[in-house]
Amino acid sequence: MSLLITIDRATSEFDRIIAHHFYQLWIDNDISADLIQDDWLSKTVKFMQNARQELEFQAFVAQVDNKIVGSASCQLFTGLYPAILKTQQRNYGYIWNVYVEPQYRRRGIAIELTKAAIAHLKNLNCTKAVLNASPSGKYVYEKLGFTAGNEMILNLFD
Repeated sequence: MSLLITIDRATSEFDRIIAHHFYQLWIDNDISADLIQDDWLSKTVKFMQNARQELEFQAFVAQVDNKIVGSASCQLFTGLYPAILKTQQRNYGYIWNVYVEPQYRRRGIAIELTKAAIAHLKNLNCTKAVLNASPSGKYVYEKLGFTAGNEMILNLFD
């Protein structure tokens, strides 16, 4: 059976739902709820509000029968060091919190949400889209043409 899935730009009225998706994303990736800060909801909503003002933040929601079943967020990436290169050389966008409720997974929803985020970043004249994939999301992003980067990690504590 084919589902009618719609992808829409999310307004701030959806911030709490998107924040819940962000929380659930961590839980679904085997992070214990005790390791998540108690004020995760307010921190996430505040982050989105600030990013909307300063970083062209945009979220997208996927709906099936008027029920939100997934979301994705994107924004300009400010970087980990001072941005001294001209934007035509380096104007990165960052995609985060691509989440689909378990019963709606493997139906192409994450791909469509990610495509919406990519389109938004293209409209911002981003030169690259960057994301950090979970093990379960890696296939989705590779299917869209994302390649593994040169991020190298050293665990400082066991």
